[in-house]
Amino acid sequence: MSEGRVSQDASPSDLRESPSERHANPVPLEADPAEQQASTEARGVIPVPQDAASTTSPRPTRQGANVHAWVELLRLPALFTVPGDALAGAAAAGARPTPRTLVAIASSLCLYEAGMALNDWADRAEDAVDRPHRPLPSGRIRPTAALAAAGGLTAAGLALASTAGRRPLAVAGALAATVWSYDLVLKRTPAGPVAMAAARSLDLLLGGVAANGDIRRALPSALALGTHTLAVTTVSRHETQGGSPWAPLSGLATTAALAWSITHDDPTRDRQPGWDRKPGRDWHAGQDRQAGGDRKPGADRQPGRDRKPGRDRRPGRDWPSGGDWQPGRAAASAANLVSLRGALAAVYAATAARPLFHAALNPSPQLTQRAVGGGIRAMIPLQAALAARSGAPVTALLTAALAPAARRFGRKVSMT
Repeated sequence: MSEGRVSQDASPSDLRESPSERHANPVPLEADPAEQQASTEARGVIPVPQDAASTTSPRPTRQGANVHAWVELLRLPALFTVPGDALAGAAAAGARPTPRTLVAIASSLCLYEAGMALNDWADRAEDAVDRPHRPLPSGRIRPTAALAAAGGLTAAGLALASTAGRRPLAVAGALAATVWSYDLVLKRTPAGPVAMAAARSLDLLLGGVAANGDIRRALPSALALGTHTLAVTTVSRHETQGGSPWAPLSGLATTAALAWSITHDDPTRDRQPGWDRKPGRDWHAGQDRQAGGDRKPGADRQPGRDRKPGRDRRPGRDWPSGGDWQPGRAAASAANLVSLRGALAAVYAATAARPLFHAALNPSPQLTQRAVGGGIRAMIPLQAALAARSGAPVTALLTAALAPAARRFGRKVSMT
């Protein structure tokens, strides 16, 4: 009898393997699956189904990577620069923020992110060469998904603007058209920076229109924000390959000019007692009706005379509870407002000028990208300074409070 066969008269105990023999003679890989399962059950080991083993750990990793890819694609830290447009626009238009202002902010956020997704979709071929780590060229997000996201966010932004009225919808429509025209057609033309500047200006005007303010009064602030955006966009055209120092130098000059204009503007322009009255309201006519028509034409109005407490004023302004206007208090408020906007203008200049100066000394791609990121973050103190110039210190402080968050999250995800 050969050693490969088992004797027919062998006892069952002889068929059992000792632990040493079991380790010495493991189940071969070529064994039948049923025999392998029976062998593992005999050892007291519960087998894991193949389907269950393949669906355990890899899926959360893929989901987390996908979420991070969308965060990178949409450049979420840059969202902190958007609410200040509507807030500064409402202040510049002579209106207070209302629930419609929140609607304008939500619409602006959607349109801004639509532009981000569309930007990467339009630049996918260029990014494959210059920035292959971006979500689209690296394959983490499909181009069709990015394009669908851009379309959906645009539709959402327009739908939100329509709830605020026809005028906000018209401005939002012009803003959406500008964004799509820039990303698809104008980006690589000389009109590209101008189109981007127009988009930021329209975003500010959207806030003024949504708050039922005077849009003509908001034009200077819209022009200032658009000028800054023009300079930043001009620098960004060289962020992937570097270039000459002239673009950063022009950005430095623009930053200095804007900071000077904010701090040297007439501090009492927006602090006159009639600033808070509704457009077209005749104060003397109201007094004639209140006094029974015995007021003489051309009589000079005296503060506190024939004036009810709280008449023709809003809470928190320079009219005290007794109805008499105090020039000393108005001067103190104007001085505080000048100090606030001067401080905000200084923060704006420091945020934008330092990376621009480094890029002017060495216009490498890395330093140029830092200059662009600094210019984007500098929009927040610029918006706050414009709100302070318009006589809205609370709005200015709320806008400035967004800057630390933008800087913190900007260190984790690039804004450019």
